[in-house]
Amino acid sequence: MAQEFLPFAKPSISQAAIDEVVACLKSGWITTGPRVQQFEQLLRDYFDAPFALTLTSATAGLELALQALELQPGDEVITSPMTFVATLNTIVLAGGKPVLVDVEPGRLNIDADKIEAAITPRTKVIMPVHFAGCPIEMDKIYALAKKYQLRVVEDVAHSIGAEYAGKRIGTYGDIQVFSFHPNKNMTTGEGGCVVTRDEKVADTISKLRFHGIDRAAWNRFSKEGSAHYDVVVPGYKYNMMDIQAALGIHQLPALEGFIEKRTQLVQRYKELLKNWSCWQMPPDVQQENSKHAWHLFTPFLLLSNELKVTSRDEFIDKMKEHNIGLGYHYRAVHHFSYYQAHYGWRIGDFPHAERASDCVVSLPLFPDLSMTELERVVTTMREVLYK
Repeated sequence: MAQEFLPFAKPSISQAAIDEVVACLKSGWITTGPRVQQFEQLLRDYFDAPFALTLTSATAGLELALQALELQPGDEVITSPMTFVATLNTIVLAGGKPVLVDVEPGRLNIDADKIEAAITPRTKVIMPVHFAGCPIEMDKIYALAKKYQLRVVEDVAHSIGAEYAGKRIGTYGDIQVFSFHPNKNMTTGEGGCVVTRDEKVADTISKLRFHGIDRAAWNRFSKEGSAHYDVVVPGYKYNMMDIQAALGIHQLPALEGFIEKRTQLVQRYKELLKNWSCWQMPPDVQQENSKHAWHLFTPFLLLSNELKVTSRDEFIDKMKEHNIGLGYHYRAVHHFSYYQAHYGWRIGDFPHAERASDCVVSLPLFPDLSMTELERVVTTMREVLYK
């Protein structure tokens, strides 16, 4: 009898969070309202930041953050080729031009030592991606931002809870954008937030996320509110719902426990796989007193004649046949036809990202994954890989 399918990711939802969602549904207020306000206050406290604005997704957050910085046509935004394509899509949609800098060969974060060579008079923003939960060398990036008077929008979709040099990502710096997608370290179903200390940026995002209206629905339809409002800028429909925030209110306090369990699972994977010649393990953080959030565990599959599979994709397919789901994070963005056609990028331009794109595998990793299930993954890997 076949074993139950084991996904590569699955959210951990407590009974208290489920009860909160039910209470929200029964309350009659399910769109943006008191629970969103409560969740945003929890986020402000967590990040020790004056502004934390919830949105429908991190993608919406990246787009609105860039729009708030008033990019002009031709303005350049430096980012990584090893990311989900939303990072580049938002640059284009906000009117900017993406400029890629290759990643470090191990951690797959943008190589901070190569950014300065990519800066031109048209550069306006550096958008680093904290890949898989591993914090980037932010001191180098902020030093460049200060030197060249640039803004920094950190794509932290993978890395809520990560720390750099003793400081939690999001508690300092310019603008950070987090994701609450179901496969992230905490979830609101879908959703994200922007954290900033720039009042003008926060005010612009606050208006853009709900049609450009100058006040929130909660302030218009509550007993104390006024139904009258003004539209001060053309905006979007990117506001988070109370149903989502009902989850977030309980997920955020559980986050540290989620990361602790993820870290334990990663260490077990490393113990079981350390003597396998076909795997290159992802490294831990480079900086002293820093913390990996371990959103993803992404070893490289090194092909050889001793293996039964001839490609990474074949390995993923074979594991699926054994009812184990794996992830692929990511296909390097300069491989996509749109970006090749519009920006002239070609295979060979970013070799470290390309090697990762060919070799990287995301093994199952989520807080409710048991050690027995993890060992099933490794046992099946051996069966699928070795002759």
